[in-house]
Amino acid sequence: MKITDELDRQSYCGVWTVSEFTGGALDPVSLELLGAAEKLAAERGQEVWTVALGSGIAGMADRLFACGADKVILIDDPRLRAFNDELECNILERLIKKHRPEIVLCAATARGRALAPRIASKIHAGLTADCTGLSIDPVNGDLLQTRPAFGGNVMATIRSSDCRPQMATVRPKIMPAPEPRPGRRGEVIREEIEAVDALNVKEILSTVERREPTVNLGDARIIVAGGRAMKGPDGFKMLEAFANQIGGAVGASRPAVDNGWIAYPHQIGQTGATVQTDLYIACGISGQIQHLIGMQACKTIIAIDIDDTTPMMKLADIAVKGDLFKIVPRLMEELKNR
Repeated sequence: MKITDELDRQSYCGVWTVSEFTGGALDPVSLELLGAAEKLAAERGQEVWTVALGSGIAGMADRLFACGADKVILIDDPRLRAFNDELECNILERLIKKHRPEIVLCAATARGRALAPRIASKIHAGLTADCTGLSIDPVNGDLLQTRPAFGGNVMATIRSSDCRPQMATVRPKIMPAPEPRPGRRGEVIREEIEAVDALNVKEILSTVERREPTVNLGDARIIVAGGRAMKGPDGFKMLEAFANQIGGAVGASRPAVDNGWIAYPHQIGQTGATVQTDLYIACGISGQIQHLIGMQACKTIIAIDIDDTTPMMKLADIAVKGDLFKIVPRLMEELKNR
């Protein structure tokens, strides 16, 4: 909504997140949002609220409190079993107008990307998509929303000074999830679906679960990733053998995927997956910003490249200069002997 004066601006208070559930289970990205919200709320001297919409989720409040929520707006209804963007948008529009939060954060998931623009349009608020960083302007309290721009070549910081609430979607695996604090308590605000919420154009009649093989990079603790220097599919077969040996998954940069050397589900970066592993081994990846966005939060980064001046080699905790087609087989042999 457009801010009319300073008194109107001050009437908005609180940092909200929209929690996501799959089959009644809380998605990990919801905890990442709570961690980000808690930091922002601390700077603003405000509370963290999360909106929990789903079916069979009443028992999730304690976990949300443990990870930073001060208040949970809970609607537990069978009509929310399957995601319906119209219904959830109507509910959130009503709740936002009722409680007037200053900031609303959604995940940049398929669900969040469908929901957040609808809400922003209906309440006439600004929305910054796919944020990789959030902070508060110490001068006026605006939310500073950082995201890649111009194809990932620059990082832009965006603000919505004249609108409230300030809305953003946040990429999964970018923000660290907070450590749970068992016993932490908050307030549950129970709401119901109202008649005005259910005025939808469409109705979900049934859902079909796809059971196609997938690459679960998000849950991997170790990733071995290859780039343009892998030279072809045979190079990725070597990385697959290496990854299997150390219990990891195989990732790739966009050029490797664009060249057809490995399938898109392995792609890491701005237009692929975002990962947060214990160990990331980058083989022949130069490290353009589009790729770094997807893996820079990994705990330990090892880079192997013949060129020691690349961004990835400079970012790495351990940079190994040399021919990766000699170094990787040597590593595999050493591990096999041990």
